[in-house]
Amino acid sequence: MSLSLRRSESYINGEWVKGRAEKLFQVFNPKNGSIIGEVYDLDAEDTKAAVDAAYEAFGPWSKKTAKERSALLYKWYSLILENIPELGEMLTEENGKPLAEGKGEIMYAASFLDWYSAEARRVYGETIEFPVTNRRSIIRKEPVGVAGIIVPWNFPAGMLTRKVGPALAAGCTVVVKSPEDTPYIPTALVELANRAGIPRGVLNIVSCSRSNAAGIGQLFSSDPKVSTVSFTGSCEVGKLLMSQCAVEVKRISLELGGLAPLIVFDSADLSKVVSGTLFAKFRNCGQACISAQNFFIQEGIYDKAVEELTKLTKSLKMGDPMDSTTSIGPLINSRGLEKVERLVNDAKSKGATVICGGSRATDVGELYFQPTLLTGITEDMDILHQEVFGPVINVIKFKTEEEAIRRANDSERGLASYFYSSDISQCYRVMEALQAGLIGCNDTTVSSAETPFGGYKQSGIGREGGKYGMDEFLQIKMCAIGIDI
Repeated sequence: MSLSLRRSESYINGEWVKGRAEKLFQVFNPKNGSIIGEVYDLDAEDTKAAVDAAYEAFGPWSKKTAKERSALLYKWYSLILENIPELGEMLTEENGKPLAEGKGEIMYAASFLDWYSAEARRVYGETIEFPVTNRRSIIRKEPVGVAGIIVPWNFPAGMLTRKVGPALAAGCTVVVKSPEDTPYIPTALVELANRAGIPRGVLNIVSCSRSNAAGIGQLFSSDPKVSTVSFTGSCEVGKLLMSQCAVEVKRISLELGGLAPLIVFDSADLSKVVSGTLFAKFRNCGQACISAQNFFIQEGIYDKAVEELTKLTKSLKMGDPMDSTTSIGPLINSRGLEKVERLVNDAKSKGATVICGGSRATDVGELYFQPTLLTGITEDMDILHQEVFGPVINVIKFKTEEEAIRRANDSERGLASYFYSSDISQCYRVMEALQAGLIGCNDTTVSSAETPFGGYKQSGIGREGGKYGMDEFLQIKMCAIGIDI
């Protein structure tokens, strides 16, 4: 594998730096635990230099024309497309998702830069008429300033561009904290941004070990030079960052965990259910915030649906993510594996039936867990209420539409919900009743560069993607102008 884009340093104010202490932390391949390399471990004080650089660069960058910013973003997009093979392999090596998914994520990441290179030129103001004749108004949208961006390990390429793209398009400057488990792909993307000509100080990135992550998050929340924070990750960390930002009354956008239901009504096309499940449940080994977890299946189609889902689950091949025949890779680390195992074992101990899977796949690798389908799920089982973040399907039988909606909405989270039905009236009723920011009706592909992504309830605030993604990095100014009549 080519290493032309792999960097161990962080990028601050146009330079690749090692941090004051020049400490290193190891990055592991989840396939077999081998060490991929070592990355310099920066702390909050090092990150302060990145914030200062972004703060100084904000003035000149925000004054560039939208056309200039657009051209640079499009150049960055083009460079990513030219490097998909290397980037895809790099992502698969440190993340563990199958290579086809790794390359797919790189293309997905690039799509946001393509979209926001155009959106940069579509930030419109307006005028509003006052109720008097001698006053006029101008309403402008202006960039908020420096954005502190925290990227997750499960989609480190897609989430970086989905956040950084609109921030740069709006005229903001950025400091990114890369994920501890997957730091190489974010720094590779930033290297391509540098090659595209993004000016020094405009886009900075710091890598750190888990021990320094909280301190950097605290810096983003407390430093007055940071105007907004964007975070994707767990509900628990999101709540902590939100409380920290509250002290400064600082803007924050959060894309947090989900507990996505998937409802199968009696009229559903089971072939669509199976193909949708492959993507919604087993992509990235179930390690996605919008991953379907609780499958509510109506009693009339229940037996056949379970039979088809069992066939799918048993057909999935675990193995080397670089092998084109592999459909399930490893979990990211031992903590993730232990959580999946704990939740499955809790369900089994309380009476759940394991239709297939149900345990570690140590014959494949230390971090592999068998694709699993459980039935007999009851309210007292933790797996019904906690995000499993692994290749596990919970199957629950229901009788009526009202019951399915009630149970699907019975959660503190509301990121994504999916359902399958051939009854168009039912489709409208259920779509309107489900309490989630993303709804998949007879489809489970709910994210694209053109559409908004975000949740209800404790699944977050704000939106990423589409024209709405720009709003997180813009503020509104109204100017009243008195004139002589």
